[in-house]
Amino acid sequence: MPDKKNLISIVVPCLDEEDVLPETLARLDTLARAKPDCKFEFIFVDDGSHDDTNRILRAAAEHDDRLRVVMFSRNFGQQIAVTAGIDVARGDAVVLMDSDLQDPPEIVIQMIDRWREGYDVVYGTRISRSGDDWFKRSSARGFSRVINHLSEIPIPEDTGDFRLMSRAVVEVLKLMPERHRFLRGMVAWTGFRQIALPYDRPERFAGKTKYPLRKMVRYALDGLLSFSTKPLQLSIALGLLAAGLAVLGILYALVMRFFTSVWVEGWTALMMAVLFLGGVQLVSLGIMGEYVGRIYREVQRRPLYVVREMVGFDDHPGPDRTGRME
Repeated sequence: MPDKKNLISIVVPCLDEEDVLPETLARLDTLARAKPDCKFEFIFVDDGSHDDTNRILRAAAEHDDRLRVVMFSRNFGQQIAVTAGIDVARGDAVVLMDSDLQDPPEIVIQMIDRWREGYDVVYGTRISRSGDDWFKRSSARGFSRVINHLSEIPIPEDTGDFRLMSRAVVEVLKLMPERHRFLRGMVAWTGFRQIALPYDRPERFAGKTKYPLRKMVRYALDGLLSFSTKPLQLSIALGLLAAGLAVLGILYALVMRFFTSVWVEGWTALMMAVLFLGGVQLVSLGIMGEYVGRIYREVQRRPLYVVREMVGFDDHPGPDRTGRME
């Protein structure tokens, strides 16, 4: 173990979390006291909150020099907020966790121990999900298995963004500027030595989830389309299926016409064929449109985020024009 104390950066994205922040700050302070052989910095990224989140973080930063706050000009999304925290983190290791305490800060102690054993990534694997209803548990479990099956690289199942990453992994992530970000897949892509750390995920301490069904579906699409081209292969398969059925229909029609006396003209078969082929074409166009749309957003080269204000970064030059930090 090195002589100097390791600096651990903990990145916490926030959106309207006034009800839970006092407890989160207290638990992080307890974590730091329980690990005296490390130094800590707590990086909170305010993702365009409309409640007292900003005021609470600003007041806390005035009394705690470990606390640093990045305030966005508007809501850019949780994955972008985490990215901003990674960009400014200075630690030898960086921990990502949610502010709602469903990622227990106490688990970070075990993550640090695994990291000191030589692992570059220590990711939390959920044994149980207290507080989630049947639909959310089932959909999350199903999504993790589908994305792992379709992805071109193995992505650990039953995980979120709760993880510790070494400085080497962080530096690789900072070289990945894509707009549609799926961080658990991006971390898996980097390689290095990775290990799972099982834990029981408690229910949300306070407040409401900021991930409704619509955002969950969008996030699932980002993960699927960012790490797999198999949806494009699916459109090819649908096209081949439609062509095969069309050939069978033609052969059937020819046999009925020339070798039997049964020949009933009608519109039912025609309508079925038209609707089937139209559906296949629209599905294929939709899949290709999603990929083309992502290409369009990438070539626009807009900043990933816009920082309105930074608190506790007196020694830092600030963000550059790309939205990343100099």
